[in-house]
Parts: sequence; structure tokens; C-alpha cells
Amino acid sequence: MNEGEVNTLVAALERLAAALETLGATRGAAELRWPEEEGLAYWYRRVGGRGVLQPVRRPHRLRLDDLKDIEPQKARVVRNTEQFLAGRPANNVLLTGARGTGKSSLVKALLTEYADQGLRLVEMEKTDLVDLPDLLACLETRPERFIVFVDDLSFEEGEPAYKMLKSVLDGSVWAQPDNVLLYATSNRRHLMPEFFHENEGTRHVGEEVHPAEAVEEKISLSERFGLWVSFYPFSQEEYLTIVAHWLRSFGAGEAEIEAARAEALQWAIERGSRSGRVAWQFARDWAGRHGLPRKEPRG
Repeated sequence: MNEGEVNTLVAALERLAAALETLGATRGAAELRWPEEEGLAYWYRRVGGRGVLQPVRRPHRLRLDDLKDIEPQKARVVRNTEQFLAGRPANNVLLTGARGTGKSSLVKALLTEYADQGLRLVEMEKTDLVDLPDLLACLETRPERFIVFVDDLSFEEGEPAYKMLKSVLDGSVWAQPDNVLLYATSNRRHLMPEFFHENEGTRHVGEEVHPAEAVEEKISLSERFGLWVSFYPFSQEEYLTIVAHWLRSFGAGEAEIEAARAEALQWAIERGSRSGRVAWQFARDWAGRHGLPRKEPRG
């Protein structure tokens, strides 16, 4: 590389450094503000390069009683949430397991149950977790108690949001605010993809000198959630119980519910799942075909 090329490269790097410095200053100056319009639930998103808390005008108003056949899971999460609302020690929660079994619905139902006790819900996308410190700084000045909710959380290698979340949960000199907990759902218990070769503790793979340490890094994030709650696929009878609950909520009679059993099972076979989500979707379809009024999960 000749002198002219070196000078060109240095000039380009200086421009890049100046741009990054400007970007950092702009981001620091754009302090997250509490919205003028308040609500029970909020959505954190980025607009024009800055974070915004947007009130949710129509929250999904599920009730805890609407969630069937997950009583042990409900009991653990409710107990932790009530400790939090009472100002007692409580844990961040990781809800993992089979799809459609009520993980996300349980978090939403907490808002319906405890909104009158000051509970509020803030939903974040995984990609926005790099802004989590800004959000927590905003929330800690508020009198309400917040659950920051991240749905379907998982990471691939090298994502910046992974290290930020790991640091905020239990690795930073800055303590998590007393009025904020993080509840996350995931289909992966350890939040990152795992491979067969990672269990071969005595064999070195690729260029990794200490493969066991790489595995420890992968599970270190999930371990920073103090409470793990696992969800499992529903049996046939559990699925039919959930179908019956939703059909009743639409106004179906017991004879109609009994007659719908075979159709509900066929619906589950076609979908390849007996989840609570599939049960709700069948009930909506059945109610629509039978002329029953449209109805969302009630709150």
C-alpha cells in the first residue's frame, strides 16, 4: 500500500470515527420520555432513530381463569408477581416450552388481573434489547410496577442484544430497578441454538480450545433468570377441555360442545398440534360457522 492509499484510508477512518461519535452523542441526548398518553400496556419501539414508549390502546385482555391445564405454572408466576407488587423480593422469569401452551397468554393475563394494583406491561422486541438500559432508566422514576415482556426470545451467535441483556440481568454495576421485572418466553430453554458436538466434552471441535467454556457462555444468560417455568404439550383430553372452555365463552351449549369434539380433534390433527392456541382458533372458526357473535378473550 503506497502513501497515497494510506492517507486515503486514514481519512476514511477519521470520517467514520466522527460519524460514530456524532451518532453516540445524538443517541445519548435522545433521552427516552414517558408518553403524555398513559395506558395499562406499552410497546417500546424505535422511531426515527430514537426510542419511543407507545401506549397500547386495546390490550389483549385475557383472564387467568381462561388459561386451562397449566395450574402449576400459573401458581408459580402469580406468586412471584404478587411478591413483586407487594414490594417483596421477586425474580425475573423465563417461561419455556412447547408452542401454544399459554406462555405469552399467562403474562398478558397478569395485566388483566393486577392492573388495578399498579401493574403495567411494556413489550419489547428482541432486537431492541440493546436499548434496555434506557428503558429501565425511564421506568425507575415511575410509581407503577412494570413487567418488561419479551416474547419468543432466542439468540444466534454474536447478537449484540444477547450481551446487553446478560449484563442488565446480573452483570452490571448498575442494579436493576426495584419496580421492574423482566418476563420472557422462549421455545429454547437456554435461549441459543445448541449442537450435538457441544456435549462431547473431551473432544475439541474446530478452533475452539476450551469447548466447555463455550457451552457455559450459552447457558449463562438463561441462568440469570431467577425463575424458570416449563410448559408441556397438552394431552387430548386437556386440549378438549380448552376447546370446551372457549366454545362456552362464545355461547355454545353443552350438547353443541359434545358434538364438536370429533371436529375439534380433526382440526388438531390437521394442524399437527393440540395446543391452547389451536383450541382457541378452532373455537373461533366453529363459532363463526354457527353464527355466534364475534368475541375476543374477555378481561
